[in-house]
Amino acid sequence: MAKIDESASNVWMPRLPEGGGPLYLAIADALAADIATGQLTNGTRLPPQRTLAHRLGIDFTTVSRAYAEARRRGLVEARVGMGTFVLRSERAAEAATPAPSGLVDLTMNFPPRSGDGPLSQSLWAAVADLEHSGGMDLLLRYQEVGGTRADREAGAVWLGDMVPELGAERLILAPGAQAGLLALLTLLKVDQRPVAVEALCYPGFRALADHKATPLVPVAMDSDGLIPEDFAAQCARHRPALLYCTPNLHNPTTATMPLARREAIAAIAREYDVIILEDDAYGKLAGNGLPPLAALAPERTYHIASLSKSLAPALRLAYVACPDARSAARLTGAIRATTSMASPLGAAIATRWIGSGLAAQTLAAIQTEAEARRAMALRHLGQDGMQSARHAYHIWLPLGHGWRRGDLASRLRQSGIGVVTSDAFAIGPAPEAIRIGLAAAPDRATLENSLREIADLVCQPPLLGNLIV
Repeated sequence: MAKIDESASNVWMPRLPEGGGPLYLAIADALAADIATGQLTNGTRLPPQRTLAHRLGIDFTTVSRAYAEARRRGLVEARVGMGTFVLRSERAAEAATPAPSGLVDLTMNFPPRSGDGPLSQSLWAAVADLEHSGGMDLLLRYQEVGGTRADREAGAVWLGDMVPELGAERLILAPGAQAGLLALLTLLKVDQRPVAVEALCYPGFRALADHKATPLVPVAMDSDGLIPEDFAAQCARHRPALLYCTPNLHNPTTATMPLARREAIAAIAREYDVIILEDDAYGKLAGNGLPPLAALAPERTYHIASLSKSLAPALRLAYVACPDARSAARLTGAIRATTSMASPLGAAIATRWIGSGLAAQTLAAIQTEAEARRAMALRHLGQDGMQSARHAYHIWLPLGHGWRRGDLASRLRQSGIGVVTSDAFAIGPAPEAIRIGLAAAPDRATLENSLREIADLVCQPPLLGNLIV
């Protein structure tokens, strides 16, 4: 056990910034900074919580919360009957780097950490094993654009329960869904005709359309997603060349199209000769057994299935199922011209994980953690009109009590919480709503605190929280 250093016990005082986020985070950040600079060393005993609260002139619970946050980051340890001590180790040093502002950033949407140690070890062991099977060729040579045969076959296995009769000749590997969508827009853009999209649309696609100077036509939505009748009306009025949509766990509303609606959308696309770009980033995550549009209109649908939401964003890999082998060959050329090849290393990792069953285990772990976090959100925000869906790790919160989305986001940021307003998604007038990512919080305790603060704020009229003198 490290020698106890009494020197700082009665003198350490956090240097706190004026204004900003929650005070407990500021104290934890100050503690992290003093550990990083060496002012506080391993074994230093910190002031008792009540003592520090008295010195700072703040409530005891704020200091207690700050010490708890420091323990969560691995900065300190509590010894029964002795006090709280600085815990300096390589792991603690890594954990001691919070976001610069102490912000709990709930704006991002990526898989939650499951906390499954054995699974993590197995995933890394499979990566390490590539040294023996791929060797230096995997690192030092370019691979086939669109993926090797083995990588495409693995993708066909991964999507086999969703896209019927999918063979490797119809499947292309892209360096992420964004790259796949860029290649498809480049390949399929027709005579400046617009693209039909959901009225609330993935911001990444909005950015691509703007980059390609492609006009977008919003199609109305309801709780079941894209409304077929409005899609037909927009097709008759604007003659879009493409439809871009997310049928499963729509981002941001979490809506999932029921079967009858999918069939109607496919029929309308066929009637008006519209090609479908089906962004199914959440399809494996949803696990609802509903057929994708690629199964209902296979001759005109490009099915983009990113691994970022269901496995790991760091792989930067998406499988694109094309209508036939000829369209797959054309898309390969477009990928070569726009973004070159998918990472051979990322593709090899995905292939190894899929073949060994680790991908399925990881997906199940993500689903379990997502459900735990969604249940937490329902407890705090369910009565406030929150929209969510099974296995989704983002929620959509329409606002009441007179709140405006910008005002709420600003107030939450003052409390150290980041959310996304509807403006990021809206094609046209934006509703008063925010999206909250449940996975970005590093653990459930942090998420619980954030959701509690959000719930406390949205349940009261905006003016009740203001103090103007």
